[in-house]
Amino acid sequence: MNRVIAVVEGPTEATFVKDVLAPWIVAHGVSLSARIVGKPGKKGGVGEFDRAFGDIETILKSDRVAFVTTMLDYYGMPPSWPGRLDSKSQPVAQRGEFVEKAIAGEVAKRLGSSLSKRFLPYVQMHEYEALLFSGPDEIARVLDDQRIRTPLDEILEQFGNPEAIDDDPATAPSKRLTTLHPGYRKISHGKRIAEAIGIDAIRRECPHFDGWIERLIGATRDSTRPTRRDP
Repeated sequence: MNRVIAVVEGPTEATFVKDVLAPWIVAHGVSLSARIVGKPGKKGGVGEFDRAFGDIETILKSDRVAFVTTMLDYYGMPPSWPGRLDSKSQPVAQRGEFVEKAIAGEVAKRLGSSLSKRFLPYVQMHEYEALLFSGPDEIARVLDDQRIRTPLDEILEQFGNPEAIDDDPATAPSKRLTTLHPGYRKISHGKRIAEAIGIDAIRRECPHFDGWIERLIGATRDSTRPTRRDP
């Protein structure tokens, strides 16, 4: 069983990783856990790059076997993060990957290839709640509010897929949910909706998220294969 430690943005993402994603991915040979970025007692949020880098470095150096990944929102990510500012010039569908490659490059530059080869960054487009838009039926059912079903469909039709929903402070995915249903609670409702949708359905609707899952499974699987020796 290969271990992966996810450095996540806050309690909402930690709950998703531990209670929804980890039970699903264990069947693929991955033991997944979560650690909230920054020091205990700090407020949630991505923060400056060095804050997250400190956690990434500590884990990679103290645990010589585990892989480290991230689940950090593109929305709200400060421009000090590698690639974040330049990503605005990229097509929306490529911005997450653009930032991930920049982050991976910076970590490799600071730590070297022997440690950074176990680092698999993931930048959530545009924030966690985007994943929940994979299941409008489940959102309406868990929130017990069928009035929001049509507006949810209209939002998805406008953007094409959940990960394209914008990062405007007034209309980011979480803001849209709280506007439609003021009683929405990020941690409790977020977990229940994600469980109701299921990881397989989220993967079908969210290509960037799907790519992350493929990398987690593929990289850890490759690490267990014996090294080929030339004759």
